[in-house]
Amino acid sequence: MSRSDIESKMAKESGITNKQAETALDSFIAYIIDSLKQGQKVTLVGFGAFSVADVKARMARNPKTGEPIQVPAHKKPKFAASKNLKDLLNT
Repeated sequence: MSRSDIESKMAKESGITNKQAETALDSFIAYIIDSLKQGQKVTLVGFGAFSVADVKARMARNPKTGEPIQVPAHKKPKFAASKNLKDLLNT
């Protein structure tokens, strides 16, 4: 399912225009990103939780040349599905 598919479904089920659905989805995603940038966890009860994990710097190898390279420390987005979502997918 693509982003435009989600927007169309939101519009149809909510009785709003596709443009309004696009704006709502953009706002929702922007809010999640802003919250994660501030180090906050975003929990949607019954769906799951978005968070950020710190990844330490490490040495790796270039797969083509085998040359060692330094991978800097960085942040990684995470999503943990709720028990409810897992149960719904497995019924």
